Amino acid sequence: MPDSIVPAQPRNPLHGLTLEAMVTALAAHYGWVELGERIPLRCFTHDPSVGSSLKFLRKTPWAREKVEGLYLFMLREIRRSKGAP
Repeated sequence: MPDSIVPAQPRNPLHGLTLEAMVTALAAHYGWVELGERIPLRCFTHDPSVGSSLKFLRKTPWAREKVEGLYLFMLREIRRSKGAP
């Protein structure tokens, strides 16, 4: 597809970001226990790993949306904490 047809997404923080990068960042920021509390999915609460989470999330659009939402929330949280004195 030519570049002129693909709309640029300079303001979309998820553009170009892989699901693996999001799950890895969330697990690093919150830890698996808190991630499982914030999004109560079995892939986060029972023997969690990035691989098993990706397998489930790729097949489950509603769960992926929750992960994307929490990722965006985490970015806002980080931005706010950097701006605080």
